[in-house]
Amino acid sequence: MVQEYIINACSGQAIEVVSGQTITIIDIEGGQVVDFFAELSDNPNEFLSTGVTIDCNESLRLKVGDYIYSNLYRPLLKVLSDDVGEHDLLHPCCRPEMYEFFYHNGKGHPNCLDNINKSLEETRQIIHPVNLFMYTKVDMNGAIEVKSPLSKAGDKVVLQAEMDMRLGIAACSVSESDCNSRKCTPIRIVVAD
Repeated sequence: MVQEYIINACSGQAIEVVSGQTITIIDIEGGQVVDFFAELSDNPNEFLSTGVTIDCNESLRLKVGDYIYSNLYRPLLKVLSDDVGEHDLLHPCCRPEMYEFFYHNGKGHPNCLDNINKSLEETRQIIHPVNLFMYTKVDMNGAIEVKSPLSKAGDKVVLQAEMDMRLGIAACSVSESDCNSRKCTPIRIVVAD
């Protein structure tokens, strides 16, 4: 069975997946970041952790064959294929306070923290997703700079679920910087057995 979802710009979607299914995340127009979060279906206290993922893979980058891990150091997802090879594991979801800090426009701004929380019907105070297609340049001295994504129209990442889980996915809402190439666009998700 194949299920397809379109997540509109600046919005989010919850998707249930079971172990063994593949999740294909497609950047429809190119240059769009996808905030990708997951929690176990039967235990939301076990969830995707970018910090643990960095620790287990001993890398700030994801590559084909790597796993994305939970906060309990168990593999949640496996990277099966990747057209881009540049994703961010450092930044938390954008949120009103972030927009206020950087752009002084936080009030009422759509944001990934609210979009994922709303889709999962939760109130997590902070979410550290895998920011698919987000290009964060890390200099030798530790300085970081968010650049325009390298993804082109139709580029995709394919993940395989290692457990039953609920996904919280958002099409990132930042149009004020190079994060999403200064515009926000929809994304497509395909879940297949």
